[in-house]
Amino acid sequence: MYVQSTIKGEYDMRYKHFRSQNVDVSALAVGTWAIGAAGYGEVNEKDSIDAIRAMLEGGVNLIDTAPDYGNGYSEKVVGKAIAGLDRSKILISTKTGASALTLKAVRTGAGYQRDGRYEDLLYECEQSLRRLNTDYIDFYFVHWPDLDTPFSETMEAMNTLKRQGKIRFVGLSNFNKEQILTCEKVCKIDAIQPPYSMVARRDEELMKWCVNKGINTFTYGSLGAGILTGAFREPPTFGPRDPRNGFYPFFQEPRFSKVMKVLAVMDGISQATGKPLAQIAINWSTQKDYVSTALVGVRNPAEAKENCATFDWELTEEQIKAIDDAIAENLDFDGTRR
Repeated sequence: MYVQSTIKGEYDMRYKHFRSQNVDVSALAVGTWAIGAAGYGEVNEKDSIDAIRAMLEGGVNLIDTAPDYGNGYSEKVVGKAIAGLDRSKILISTKTGASALTLKAVRTGAGYQRDGRYEDLLYECEQSLRRLNTDYIDFYFVHWPDLDTPFSETMEAMNTLKRQGKIRFVGLSNFNKEQILTCEKVCKIDAIQPPYSMVARRDEELMKWCVNKGINTFTYGSLGAGILTGAFREPPTFGPRDPRNGFYPFFQEPRFSKVMKVLAVMDGISQATGKPLAQIAINWSTQKDYVSTALVGVRNPAEAKENCATFDWELTEEQIKAIDDAIAENLDFDGTRR
């Protein structure tokens, strides 16, 4: 079980101690897929930088990004956001091996490619360090498994990067249990990054298994790509490049209407507590021992402040049960696609 601590500032921020890495990580992390101009609609660089800094000022100490978020744009924004700040107090998480910027993609001009080859990971790490304007990465994730490259080769590259001091910890994103065990034969795995929220619980057992092994969990899609904030009360129409058209299937019927039934229960809790739905969703997730930190996207300081205020309160056991009962009645576990 993770030891939790709360530090009092403008907001109460909850931290979880990662025992095998000996670091304290905020239970809430900055997710930057949306601000990477990766199809989620218009983004404003200044607002994005201000939002990241507002999260940091609210006690968040982890920022997660990836080359695939806007072909490097998200990493550049993160680099600008942390410029001039105390780097030792900020944990940076980024990824490798799946984007239009992999060495395979660059050489072939073929667009998005998964590439877990030794040479590629070393190349990509250098490019990420340059965009982030830092000399090391705290958590370095393989973004998606490359089934055409032996995992042993991929993990040897991660070991090399650790020896070189360019990364501190190794993570796997979107890997299953068998794949994690294979990777562990070559390299110590410090964290996984699966999708997880009320509307995406497919990897729940995997997360429990990992935490029991001392592998931490970084959950993405923690607000269900926005659906758990109450921002969508009718089935939306997104732009043609928006990931929510397919990657998150609960925006389509019949799942959308079923999610609305869960939101109705959340609405009742919101009315009783005076708290917004986003905070209800974050607490539902982060109050679980097997959620080490929840990645949450932010576009502006107002959203950041609302998210950071989550830990001023907690859901009661009765409120969690009411939500869980609504989930069990209406939703399955397969909330996102691979």
